[in-house]
Amino acid sequence: MKLWQKSTTHTHELVERFTIGRDHEFDMMLAWHDVIGSLAHGAMLHSVKLLDDKEWEALQHALRSIAHDIQQGHFRIDDAVEDVHSQIELLLTQRIGDSGKKLHSGRSRNDQIALDCKLFFRDELQRIVACCEALFIRLLHLADEHQQHLMPGYTHLQIAMPSSFGLWFSAFAESLVDDVTMLLTAYRIVNKNPLGSAAGYGSSFPLNRRMTTELLGFEALNINSIYAQMGRGKVERIVAQALASVAATLSKMAMDITLFMSQNFGFISFPDELTTGSSIMPHKKNPDIFELIRARCNRIQALPNEITMLTVNLPSGYHRDVQLLKEILFPAFENLRACLEVAHFALSHIRVHNTIFSDERGQSLYTHLFSVEAVHKLVLQGVPFRDAYKRIGEEIAQGKFYPSYTIHHTHEGSIGNLCLPDIEAAMQTIIAQFPFRRVEQAISRLLRQ
Repeated sequence: MKLWQKSTTHTHELVERFTIGRDHEFDMMLAWHDVIGSLAHGAMLHSVKLLDDKEWEALQHALRSIAHDIQQGHFRIDDAVEDVHSQIELLLTQRIGDSGKKLHSGRSRNDQIALDCKLFFRDELQRIVACCEALFIRLLHLADEHQQHLMPGYTHLQIAMPSSFGLWFSAFAESLVDDVTMLLTAYRIVNKNPLGSAAGYGSSFPLNRRMTTELLGFEALNINSIYAQMGRGKVERIVAQALASVAATLSKMAMDITLFMSQNFGFISFPDELTTGSSIMPHKKNPDIFELIRARCNRIQALPNEITMLTVNLPSGYHRDVQLLKEILFPAFENLRACLEVAHFALSHIRVHNTIFSDERGQSLYTHLFSVEAVHKLVLQGVPFRDAYKRIGEEIAQGKFYPSYTIHHTHEGSIGNLCLPDIEAAMQTIIAQFPFRRVEQAISRLLRQ
C-alpha cells in the first residue's frame, strides 16, 4: 500500500526496494509518534468540521487501539506496505472503514514525517539530558570526594603542573553543562510544529495549526510552510551537533581514563569485572569499555558533517535525499545513551590512587611538576617573575632543584577552590529551562481526550 498510488500506477520491484531502503526498520521507531500526531491532527480536523462527531469518535478509538498495540509490541509494518504512515492508515480503514481515509486531509507525508521526527527527537533528547544529568552528579560527587588528592597535570603529554582528581573530575562535569546547553538549543529548535505545512505550500483547508501546536505541547509553530520543509536536514544537523558535543566530552574523558589506567601512569583502576583480558597475556586488564566509548563517540562527532554533505546542495522544497537522515541520526541516540550509561556505571566503581607523590617513585618522576610553585614562591617574596623563572630553571639544569610538595591555590576554579556548588547551580539552571513536564502533560491530555 502506498498513499500516493493511483489505480494506473505501478512501480518496478527493484525501484520499490531501492526507494524504501531501510525505512521499515526506522519507521518502527516512529510508530508511536505517528499515532500521537494523528490524534492531534484528527482533533483539529474535527474542530474545523472536516470530521463529524461520529467519525472523530471512531478515529480516536481506533488510534488509541493502535497506540496500545505499539506499546505492547504487537505493531508491525507489513512487507507490502511502504511506510509507517501507510500502515497506520491501512489499519484505520480496516477497523473503521472510510472514516480512516479522511484523516489524511490537510496533511502530506512530508509534514507528517517532519512531525514524527520532531516528536521522536524531543523524546530522545529528554532521555539524553537525563543521562547527562546522572553522569554530571556522579562526576561532581567524585570531584568533592577527591578534591584534596593531587595528581600530575600535563600539557603536550609532558609533565606540567600539579592538578588534582577533584579538578579533573569537575572539568568534565562543567563540560557537560555546556553540552546540555547545546542540547537545550537543539530542543528549542526541535520543539516547533511543522504540521499543516503539507507538502511545503500549505493547504486550502481551513486548518488550525496553532491548535495542533498546543495539543502536541510544542513551544511554537514553524510558521512559514516552505521553511517547515526546508528545516529537514537543518534540524537533524543541529541535533547531531548537540549530540556530538556530548560525545566530545565523553571521548576525551575515555581517552584520559585509558591513559591513567595504564601501568605507566597508574593513577586509577577498576574492578576486574569492568575490564577484559587477553587470549595470550594472562596479566592483561584492558579498558575495552572506554576504548569503545571513545570509538562510538568519535563516530557521533562525525555525524554533523555527514548530514551536511547529504543536504548541502539541495534547493528548497522536499527531496527524497532526506529519507537517509533517519538511518544516519536515529542510531546515534541509542549509541550515545549507552556510552553515558556505561560511563556512569564505571565511574561508580572507579578506584583513585591518591598517594601518587608520596612514594619514592612518584617523587622521582614528578619532581619538576612543582617548579612553577617554586617560581611563584620566589615572586611572592619580591623576586621579579622572569628572574625567579631563570633561577629555578638553573637549579633544575644543575640537578639542584628540591621542591616542596605542598601547594596553596585559592582562586576560583583552581585546585583549592573548585566552586562545585557554582557548577551544580549552572547545570540546574539549564535543565530547568527544558519544558519536559509541559510536553508530557500535553501528550497525556491528548491520549485521554
